[in-house]
Amino acid sequence: MRRIILVSAVGALAVAGCATIPAPVAGTDFAPLTPQQAVAQNAASAHVRWGGEIIKVEPKNDSTCFEVLARGLYADARPNRHDGNDGRFIACSKGFYDPAVYTHGRDLTVVGRVSGTEQHQVGDYNYTYAHVDADGVYLWPKRQYPDGYYPYPYFGDPFFGPYPGWYAWWAPPPVVIVRGPHH
Repeated sequence: MRRIILVSAVGALAVAGCATIPAPVAGTDFAPLTPQQAVAQNAASAHVRWGGEIIKVEPKNDSTCFEVLARGLYADARPNRHDGNDGRFIACSKGFYDPAVYTHGRDLTVVGRVSGTEQHQVGDYNYTYAHVDADGVYLWPKRQYPDGYYPYPYFGDPFFGPYPGWYAWWAPPPVVIVRGPHH
């Protein structure tokens, strides 16, 4: 009986520890390339799973193109929010994706084949983007933060952050002095 319980507990932990990748971007046979590497190596036809932060969405007649600031992916294929990036890429997928839903700053993961490069201006800089013909597109739910938490320090008020009850990381907690009744 103990052995069955132990096996069940270990099995439950193993399943709970597995990351679930959304169906539109699932799979295992992807080239281990970043968009920067794909441009440098001219890696046309490489099968990739890339993700990042949406910069711009451009619907066309029969497809929609996403300009994405590439980020590394977690085990569940969600883009990792960090200060660095892996370059930029453009992913185009058949159909209409509403720019009011697929908005700037949202997390997006795509799978598809690298079909070459494109040149576009980023400010005054002529940037070379890897281009992906996307077979799968997944828009991640907005990140939710617990009440009273903000992901970055707030530099307005020196003692309180943007939410009531949240102390900025550099502010000491308040000191409360309790005195007995006055005579």
